[in-house]
Amino acid sequence: MTAIAIIGAMDEEIAHIAAALDGVTVTEEAGIKVTRGTIETNRGASIGVVATVGGMGTVNIAATTQHLIDTDRPDAVIFSGIAGNLNTNLHVNDVVLGGTLRYLDTDMRLVGQFKPGTADHPVEEYHSDDRLIGLADQALDDMGIHHIVGIIATGNYFVDDPKKVEQVIRETGADAVEMEGAAVAHVAARNDIPALVIRALSDNADTDYEDFKEFDISEYADTAAKLTVDIVKRM
Repeated sequence: MTAIAIIGAMDEEIAHIAAALDGVTVTEEAGIKVTRGTIETNRGASIGVVATVGGMGTVNIAATTQHLIDTDRPDAVIFSGIAGNLNTNLHVNDVVLGGTLRYLDTDMRLVGQFKPGTADHPVEEYHSDDRLIGLADQALDDMGIHHIVGIIATGNYFVDDPKKVEQVIRETGADAVEMEGAAVAHVAARNDIPALVIRALSDNADTDYEDFKEFDISEYADTAAKLTVDIVKRM
């Protein structure tokens, strides 16, 4: 049976996904709550789903991604969350599909020497899988959500002021900035597993973290879950 690992940004999102599954079980493992079940695709096939909330930052999300890969051997990894907007042609609630994912604070001359790169040809960036991007593009079109396939920058700090925004754009050319996406794609690439990173834009990377914590993102959780389930059903 095909299996898909889904990593969400919040408990509400995973709860919505669990509601769409059959035969649901929930376990505590490796410091995270993991939901498993099956979903019927539009073709009538059954796909296994393992879903969890990943944790913030590159280390937390890398550990979560590797754990799900080790325990469930998924055929693909889908990660969804929110991000700060850096593209003046985009607006809050638009979506960026991570065609390209770049680290903000990592010397890729060193880190990129390891699989899928080599010492002679270190990798500089990571990418979502073309087929998964295509499925997400179709699903977003059908949902009427404005989106692009773009560049997502990942770093272990919260971007919330014009100087940081300018630095991120200058160093990465990114359309959105967040704290996990490149690490998910990085771990998936090391394991030869296709990945898809989806980011809904929550603000324009201009919100202080203390204010950001008060955001009501329940609507996003519902939309993200519907989108992710729709993508899986199209497989």
